[in-house]
Amino acid sequence: MMRVVVAGGAGFIGSHLCRELLARGHEVVCLDNLLTGRRENIAELGGVRGFRFEQVDICEAPDVAAELYLHLASPASPVHYQTHSIETMLANSEGTRRLLELAARHGGRLLYASTSEVYGDPLEHPQRETYWGNVNPIGPRACYDEAKRFGEALVMEYRRKRAVNASIIRIFNTYGPRMNLADGRVVPAFIAAALAGEPLPVHGDGSQTRAFCYVSDLVAGLLHVALDWQADGEVFNVGNPHEVTMLELAEAITSLTGSGAGLTFLPRTVDDPERRRPDIGRMRARYGWEPRVSLADGLRETIAYFHREATPAGVAVAEARA
Repeated sequence: MMRVVVAGGAGFIGSHLCRELLARGHEVVCLDNLLTGRRENIAELGGVRGFRFEQVDICEAPDVAAELYLHLASPASPVHYQTHSIETMLANSEGTRRLLELAARHGGRLLYASTSEVYGDPLEHPQRETYWGNVNPIGPRACYDEAKRFGEALVMEYRRKRAVNASIIRIFNTYGPRMNLADGRVVPAFIAAALAGEPLPVHGDGSQTRAFCYVSDLVAGLLHVALDWQADGEVFNVGNPHEVTMLELAEAITSLTGSGAGLTFLPRTVDDPERRRPDIGRMRARYGWEPRVSLADGLRETIAYFHREATPAGVAVAEARA
């Protein structure tokens, strides 16, 4: 058993990660300022042995000695990171520096959760870890894209100058239970609309593609890298290589929910990538990892969760479009 600090542990992915680490017998210190994370995501963990929650900004993280530091503390949806743009940049700069300092001080390993957004609107398809990206450094998404790129560079400099054992994963579109129905990302936005009997909001003509990874698969991949001390300095794409258009995603959600409201077409968002699909060859070669949950099965679980949690769904749709 070891102590693991999960920064951003009350968020969507972080809360699943806390549960899996506890299930494996590790002690978990969950740090989250609840800017976009939610107490209800970790509510039932309060009485679990080995779990501790501290509400704190990652830039001011307490001096916690741990064997492993997992940095997921950042807004991740366009609605959230554009609303909290400066906080997003600080979480991935000063917050990353703070965790790296703790890892250096206590001899711990750090895993930095970066994003497929570092590839921008990619000119390479599918995207490999060796691709440097095509990012607009001053556009409306730059507060997230460039913050993550800076965070990656900072991690690598701490390896070179301070000998911190560290790896980077680039997370591609992930979905599942405990997403925020109103965070504006396409899966919850489509499901919210379908459950409310509203047309599904498609930005642009719907031909743009994404590759969606169910959260349990993502967590399994993340932990392969996190627990591999020999992966020091390595970068891995973690995502599902099954690529679908937004129209295909809308059709799948419409079918699974029985929605008959159709689609509504909205203007294409600025700097929205045209295509995105990870090359996961590194993960397959090193760990034998690849996603196991099909899009249909993952959507069923996600729809069931939102059906239980969304009250009222119509309010959530309005918030998602705000």
